[in-house]
Parts: sequence; C-alpha cells; structure tokens
Amino acid sequence: MLKPFHPVELQARVDGILTRHGALGTALSAYDVTLDTRTHTVVQQGQPVDVTPQEFALLHLFMRHKNMALSREQLLEAAWGYDYLGGTRTVDVHVQRLRSKLGWEDIIKTVYKLGYRLDVPQ
Repeated sequence: MLKPFHPVELQARVDGILTRHGALGTALSAYDVTLDTRTHTVVQQGQPVDVTPQEFALLHLFMRHKNMALSREQLLEAAWGYDYLGGTRTVDVHVQRLRSKLGWEDIIKTVYKLGYRLDVPQ
C-alpha cells in the first residue's frame, strides 16, 4: 500500500485478508438485510437480492462503517480497490442503484459535499 492512505482503505484491505482466512465473521446485517462475505450474497427479508460486485462492495463498506460518513474518494479506493481513473460520479450511480434495489432511499443518506452514510439507529 502506498502512502498516503486513508484508514478506511487500510481497514477494508485488512478485513478482506482476515475474511479470506476465516478470522472474521462472515455475516453483517442492518435493518432487514444480511450480507454474507463468504458466499458473496445479499438477503433481504429472506429473499436473495441480485447485486453487482461493485454494489456488494459498497454495501459491505457501508455495513462495516455504520453511521460513519464516507467520502466518494474513500468509497472509490476501497470498493474498486485501486485508483479509479474515472470520476466520482460512478459512486453516485452505484449508490443510487443500491438504494433502489434495497428500498433504502432514506437509509443511505447523502452527506452534503462529502459522500454517503448508512444511517442505523444505535
């Protein structure tokens, strides 16, 4: 990993390594959605949800960092895994599709001039 790096990217990479080696739990959940990192599946109310690999990676980041605002740049670096040459608009498109598929228009919040946050009551 090259310096400078963001702690979210470092955590995502460490979590990926730990998950591959079975050191982390494989299921994350928020509201009525469960994400299983081992089987790479998303289930909502007992029904599988068809998501793309990028949508899965974004949802995984949101669930790992509940109630934490993540910038578009952080999401690009962590979900795409490298410095994406395109603009940050691709994050907006993928988040919009994820919101639509899960019915989470009011749960994945837009943070003005920054990025997004998964709002989960504590």
